[in-house]
Amino acid sequence: MGWFTAVFFVAVLAASLVGTRLVLWLLRSRSILDLPNERSSHGVATPRGGGLAVITVLIIAWFTIGSAGSADQARTSLVLCSAALGLGIVSWIDDLKGLTVVWRLVVQAGVVAAVLIALPGGRPYLGGLLPAGLDTAAAGLLWLWFINLFNFMDGIDGLAGAETASLGAGVAVIAVVAGLGDASMLYGLTAVAAALGFLWWNWQPASIFLGDVGSVPLGLLLGWLLLDLSAHGYWTSALILPLYYLADSSITLFRRALRGATIWRAHREHFYQRAVQQGRRHGAVVGAVIVANLCLIALAALAALGWPWPALAGAAVIVSALLLHLGPGMKEPATPGQRR
Repeated sequence: MGWFTAVFFVAVLAASLVGTRLVLWLLRSRSILDLPNERSSHGVATPRGGGLAVITVLIIAWFTIGSAGSADQARTSLVLCSAALGLGIVSWIDDLKGLTVVWRLVVQAGVVAAVLIALPGGRPYLGGLLPAGLDTAAAGLLWLWFINLFNFMDGIDGLAGAETASLGAGVAVIAVVAGLGDASMLYGLTAVAAALGFLWWNWQPASIFLGDVGSVPLGLLLGWLLLDLSAHGYWTSALILPLYYLADSSITLFRRALRGATIWRAHREHFYQRAVQQGRRHGAVVGAVIVANLCLIALAALAALGWPWPALAGAAVIVSALLLHLGPGMKEPATPGQRR
């Protein structure tokens, strides 16, 4: 298994690396660019749509993993890959032409509902705290929120790729620690490999952006990995791994809602965006998030080993410290034109 895992990881990384370069050429030739505006954190027109390569590679990898397993694993991978492909197509249309918020939410909610209905059942997602129907509905709402927050948080060079790699690595670690099987580990590791291939082109200064075609399906796939951890009884680990993303997006949108701002409109008020506005480089901000995420992975593993509450308390401290590091002296968004 060791050699196969290593070869598979390298193959996915290489495919993502080369695929992103090809997509970069295609987007430039078609002038499909993300133009700077008052809500951007970049000042140079940059190709948007790197997710075309990342999601394609990840779908092929996950389908391969599922096909090599049991009938339930094959069915799960087919359902998830089909859902990611469908969301990717709709999100690509959104990148090119723009869709209304209502249409995006309707499609995302429909896909989430269809996946939850089609997936093999058997385990409650939220630890049996709710009746079966309510458990599934609550899991669907949380999944839908995660898809959107993952999209919201894709705002500076390297951040979404780094978070994808961190979550994939965290899931792989928990799969090994908790004995969840090779498939769960491989799903996580291939997410790491695909993210690293993309990060080569997306690290500051970015040559290409992920786009909704990447961030939305990634939110779907990574959200399922976290729900699967929770369904296996490791809900604390599933909460700890994405805790920075959850905290930054939720706190920011809650503050916007309190003052009556339209929460679904693009803005530059997340903690990581404010840090860039204060003059910090994108790479430095993402580096701080990576360090925090490494701590969260260790704490998630501690929770899986039987210490959930100390791990959760430690995670809260880590994320609070990161938010304070990113957000001291926070004020209203600065003028546009910050260069990536």
